[in-house]
Amino acid sequence: METFNQMQEFAESWALVFLTVVFVAAVVWALWPGKSRDQDDAARLIFRNEDRPASDKPVHKEA
Repeated sequence: METFNQMQEFAESWALVFLTVVFVAAVVWALWPGKSRDQDDAARLIFRNEDRPASDKPVHKEA
């Protein structure tokens, strides 16, 4: 039963801190300004083949 109590104590303290850090890191990574080109390319992915067959190169339109 002592092992259970140790695991419960860990889950209530350090696991919460770890998961909070992972969540914050994921949000920062997703919203990083340098990612905007990749995100725009992913957003336009379903419209890439409307006029011509698909190509292997990503389409980047300069705004």
